[in-house]
Amino acid sequence: MPFIEPAPRGRPVASILPLVLLTFTAMAALAASPPADPNRPLIVGRHSHVVVIEYEAWFGPKAVTFQGTAAMPQLQSADMIPVGGGYDSADPAIIQQHVAWLESMGLDAAQIEVTNNVACIFNSEWFIKKFVHNCTPAFRAGNRQIRDNTGNLYPAWSALGTPLKLIPLMGGIDQNVLYKDTDGKTALEKEIAYFGALMSRYPALNVIYHGKPLMLIYLGAAQDPNPADHPLWFKIRKFLKKHSEISSQYTFRMSAGYLDSQPGVWAKPGTPTGPIEINPKYGFWSVGDRLNPSCTEPLCPYYPSYNQAGSRVENFTASIAASGQNGWGCPNPNSPPYCPDDALRFGNNQSYATLDSYMTYAGQLAPIFLFIDQFNEYVKPDEGFDANTDDDVEPANLWGSGALDAVQQQIQLYRQRTGAAAARR
Repeated sequence: MPFIEPAPRGRPVASILPLVLLTFTAMAALAASPPADPNRPLIVGRHSHVVVIEYEAWFGPKAVTFQGTAAMPQLQSADMIPVGGGYDSADPAIIQQHVAWLESMGLDAAQIEVTNNVACIFNSEWFIKKFVHNCTPAFRAGNRQIRDNTGNLYPAWSALGTPLKLIPLMGGIDQNVLYKDTDGKTALEKEIAYFGALMSRYPALNVIYHGKPLMLIYLGAAQDPNPADHPLWFKIRKFLKKHSEISSQYTFRMSAGYLDSQPGVWAKPGTPTGPIEINPKYGFWSVGDRLNPSCTEPLCPYYPSYNQAGSRVENFTASIAASGQNGWGCPNPNSPPYCPDDALRFGNNQSYATLDSYMTYAGQLAPIFLFIDQFNEYVKPDEGFDANTDDDVEPANLWGSGALDAVQQQIQLYRQRTGAAAARR
């Protein structure tokens, strides 16, 4: 999650919603509603098929802006005009429209995240001076705004009475998240406590897995598979095991990126011919993997990963698009030609060919948790320089509402397929 230096705040928040966008609100009534109760948490069992989208609440005049992004969302907030447009994630009208769109796609939950600069956000000034030298006052304030925007989703979504749920994704990227602060606590446990308090206050928004509210911890991309090296994932796992007062309250899963290219964590190393099972001793979930069966670059072909839990696939992530090993553009990362191992948004006739390919595998695997990557990230380097090199779903100037429609249709097909499979069992 990148952070862009904030600009001064403009006018108080007031939304600018083009009238054409209001028609999307009615779409929720046209699609199959998620089977959750807005007044109760979502209980995930051994026959569940939960569909989750990755969602960001980073944006605001004193947080992340849309300056320098290739795409611009159709939604706009007045206080973002002085910083180039876009919307404020704290704007109530924006939140309401986002919820309507997420409901229209037939989702069950959203993954929300505060993964970068965790120590900068949660720890003391003493700790920052000693260990986090890039954490300037402005940088700290901007990252705390991202935290506050993300936490605000709990009261905001609760007030809207949505059946959608929230799954927090926390930061396990930096070694300093396990260093103790002056209060004897680590930044990771402070972030767990922050989201834990919100989950306790708004229990109807929780996803319950293995009898406890689900929390995710993001480890970054490349993972050292050797526990003898004491990589951070191994330290976090030991930390949670040692702190039973934390692990007894929540179900934790760890996620990482681009597991498609990390054979050291696969169950069966070798050249893959389909989706890749992660070795159960790691159990990593993926926030996003590549898919390109026909590429010929080093580490090709690419297939997305999954984690097995007993007789069921536990998780799988489908994407709108996926960059290659060297980013989106080759040789220039910020312009065409595209890298030969990219998986681009559009196929022939503007079809969502990459999403369709991922969802074909999703239907075959029928995971307990299916993640969609993603609703609204926008910023580089994860997002690229045109529609083909951006994996966002939210209606925007470069692709209109096409991605929203494509995801809605694929989720309906997925639910039909998994429902039929469940009936056969």
